[in-house]
Amino acid sequence: MKPAFLIVFLKEFKETLRDRRALGLLALFTLMYPLMLGYMLNQQIKRATQAEREGMELAVIGAAQAPNLMAQFKQKNITVQQVADMDEHAIGELLRARKVVGLLRIDPKFGQHYQAMRPAEIELWYDSASDNGQRQRDVEEVLQHYSSGISSARLLAHGVSPATMTPIRLQRYDTGSTAARSAGLIGAILGFLFFPAFICGLSAAVDSTAGERERRSLEVLMAQPASPWSLIGGKWLAAGSLAVIGITLELALAHAVLSWLPLEEIGMSWRVTSAQLAWVCVATVPLSLLAAGLHIALAMNARSFKEAQSVLSLVTLIPMLPGLAVSMLELKTATWMYVVPMLSNQTLLRELAKGQELGVLPFVLTFLSSMLPALGAVAFASWRMKSERYVLSV
Repeated sequence: MKPAFLIVFLKEFKETLRDRRALGLLALFTLMYPLMLGYMLNQQIKRATQAEREGMELAVIGAAQAPNLMAQFKQKNITVQQVADMDEHAIGELLRARKVVGLLRIDPKFGQHYQAMRPAEIELWYDSASDNGQRQRDVEEVLQHYSSGISSARLLAHGVSPATMTPIRLQRYDTGSTAARSAGLIGAILGFLFFPAFICGLSAAVDSTAGERERRSLEVLMAQPASPWSLIGGKWLAAGSLAVIGITLELALAHAVLSWLPLEEIGMSWRVTSAQLAWVCVATVPLSLLAAGLHIALAMNARSFKEAQSVLSLVTLIPMLPGLAVSMLELKTATWMYVVPMLSNQTLLRELAKGQELGVLPFVLTFLSSMLPALGAVAFASWRMKSERYVLSV
């Protein structure tokens, strides 16, 4: 004979699978955040590699005055588009059309100043409101390289070593790994990957408590030979199972998206292995059970289905506050973070994304930080079920 709580679980789970609204929420939040993360990173990769893939066009007024500079632009895959002289309004219209990354206007007396070793004027016009920031920096880098080359040649012509103009040579060494940089950038988004744990089972939890009481079907269920713990335990596992399924599928999809994207193009990487992700999913199971337990315990104290939905919609946002506070305060990772529900899951995944060797303790603390309060919430709901005031909604 099946245990009573298992019978209740199967009954609630089958009814939930027939609920299109619950399945719709499950599908929405399972797909939304991974696809959103993939789209944002893919757009960033496209912007970073667009100049290399497509090159760029630079409008130049008076290109014949500096043939060597034009040759250097060509070496950097920058196409020079010679245009006639124009006024400021016409230049603005050209840049707003976004057909060129910028416009260079070379002084007609550029050659004379160059021969006389006087500063030759070059104007760079660009639109700072466009998304061509990286391309503009590439143009400026070519101009600086061209200027430094002329300076070195002039110093050598006068018998002076160019090294005298650089008394200090600064060398930079970045010890940060691509995994650490990617975790820092993606870390702000990783927290949202655990948010569906509080959404996927919400509809089932409210419907099986406040909804059944409003429909007067809960009285019939309580008349059966089953203890309050069996009734609440079955409902809790049914709502928690949906959340577990949703968060597991979401993490797997996010892992697939991040592994597929060429993050190396923007100096990032995703080094979380499938085995590590599996352990993260196991450690996240209590978070889904905690969410289901809180939903059931709070929905039982609501007088109507709508009141339960309103209260839980606000309560669902509370678990995100510790993660936001830690990111805003820029706190370093500490052991206490693994004992705060949801923050522990975010910290665990972020540290794994950095390539850190965590050991067993963070996984155990993450598991227990949500499992213990989940059992407490279920115990409170079971005790509440014994009250006739709850069943009669008085």
